[in-house]
Amino acid sequence: MRKPVASAIVIACFLSYSLAPRAGSVASAHLRLGASSATANRDGQHWIGTWATAPQPAIPGKIQTFRNQTLRLIVHTSAGGTKVRIKISNTFADQPLVIGGAHIARRMAGADIDPTSDRTLTFRGHTSTRIAARSMVVSDPSELDAPALSDLAVSLFLPDITMAKTSHILALQTSYVSQETGDSTATVNFPVAKTIVSWPFLTGVDVAASPRGGTIIAFGSSLTDGDGSTKDGNRRWPDVLAERLQKEGGPKESMGVLNEGMIGNRLLSDFDSPRQAGGPFGAVFEQLGPALGPSGLARFDRDVIAQAGVKYVILALGVNDILFPGSFISITESVRAQSLISGNRQLIARAHKKGIRVIGSTIPPFENAIFREPLITLYTSEKEMVRQTVNAWIRSSTEFDAVIDFDAVLRDPNRPAQLLPSYDSGDHLHVNNAGNIAQGNAIPLALFHRRLANGRPARIEGA
Repeated sequence: MRKPVASAIVIACFLSYSLAPRAGSVASAHLRLGASSATANRDGQHWIGTWATAPQPAIPGKIQTFRNQTLRLIVHTSAGGTKVRIKISNTFADQPLVIGGAHIARRMAGADIDPTSDRTLTFRGHTSTRIAARSMVVSDPSELDAPALSDLAVSLFLPDITMAKTSHILALQTSYVSQETGDSTATVNFPVAKTIVSWPFLTGVDVAASPRGGTIIAFGSSLTDGDGSTKDGNRRWPDVLAERLQKEGGPKESMGVLNEGMIGNRLLSDFDSPRQAGGPFGAVFEQLGPALGPSGLARFDRDVIAQAGVKYVILALGVNDILFPGSFISITESVRAQSLISGNRQLIARAHKKGIRVIGSTIPPFENAIFREPLITLYTSEKEMVRQTVNAWIRSSTEFDAVIDFDAVLRDPNRPAQLLPSYDSGDHLHVNNAGNIAQGNAIPLALFHRRLANGRPARIEGA
C-alpha cells in the first residue's frame, strides 16, 4: 500500500462568537453560523473540540417533540480538559429555542451521573437562554475535570413545547428523555421515560487546552458517521484515531478529534440543489432528502472552519455524489470525476486560507452496494470508473497536505471493487467495527506534529 505523504501546518483556527443581550432573566444569544476569528477567544483560553456532531434537519414527519422535559445526552470525549463549554444549535428551526436549564457532568452508568461532577451551565451568566431561529449558542466556560475518552452527560431542560427540528440522526449512542415533570438537569438518578438514539440540539463540547493543543476534524458522510458500527461502542474510525492519539501520549494527548460525518451527505449537492427529482426511487429521496443536510461545500465553514482550535481536516466526501444518480435522483445528474475533484480543490483552498492542513482520503469500494429499505441496488460499472478516477487523483495530487488510502485499507485484494468480507457490515458499502478499526489504525500519527520547513510544507512519508 502506498504510504501517505504529509506536510505540516500548525497554525490554529479558533471559534469566535457574537452574543446579543436581551432584557429579562433569560439570556438571549446567537452565534453567526460559519463565523471564525484569527487567533483567540475573548476569555483568553485556548479552546479545542473534544466532541462534536453535525446538525441536520429532522426527517419530515418524524420530528421529535418535547414538553416540560429534560434531555440527558451522552457524548464521548476525545481529548481531556479541566474546563468545558457546550454548543447548542437551533440551525434548522423557524422558531426560537428556549433552554430552561443546562448541566454537564461525568456519566456513571446509563442515565445516571457522578454527583460530585455536576455543573450548572450558564449563558452570559444566566442559567437559561433563548436561541434565535437559525442560530446557535456557546455556553460560558465551566470548571470540570473531563477526562479523555470518557462519557459526559449534557442535560437540557425544555420548558416549552419544543420540536427538535435540529438534531443529529445517526448518534449510535443511547441518550435519555425524562418524564414531563420539569427540570431534571441536576438529578443524579435520572427519571427515564424513554431512550433516543439521536442528539437533538447539542452539537459540540469544547475543552480548554494548552497552546500546543488542536482539533482534527473528520468531514464526511455515513462512512465517517459510523453507520455499520456498534451502537454505544464508540467504534467509528474517528473514535479509533482519538484512542490512538491518547495512547501515544505527549503532545498528541492535546489533540481533539471531531466527527462531522453525516448520513447521505454529498460534497456537491443537497436536497435543495437543482434537478434533484426524477430518480426511480425519488419518493424515498423526497422523504429522507432534507435530513441529509447541506452539501459539504455549503457546510464546510460551519462544521470545519468555525470549530475551536482546528488545525487539521480529513476530507472523506464524494461517495454519495457518485451513488445517488440513477436511484434517488435522475441518472441524467450523474456526477463527473472532474466535478468531485473541483469540489475537493475548493475545500482545500478554503482550508489553506485559514491555515488548516488538509488530509485527503480515497473513496472505499462499493461494488454490490445496496440501500436496505426499500431494497435498492446502487452500484454500476460507470460509477466504479468515477470512483477509480477520483481516487487516482487523490493519490497523485500534490494539493493535499497528506493522503490516507482508505480504499487500499478496506478492499478485498481478490476483488478490489468490493469491501473485504470481514469488514463488510452487510450492505457492501458501510464497514463494521473491524473495518472502522482498520481505518483508524491506518492513519499515521506523524501527520499531526510535523512543522513547516523554511515556510514551505515539508513532505514526509507516513508510517
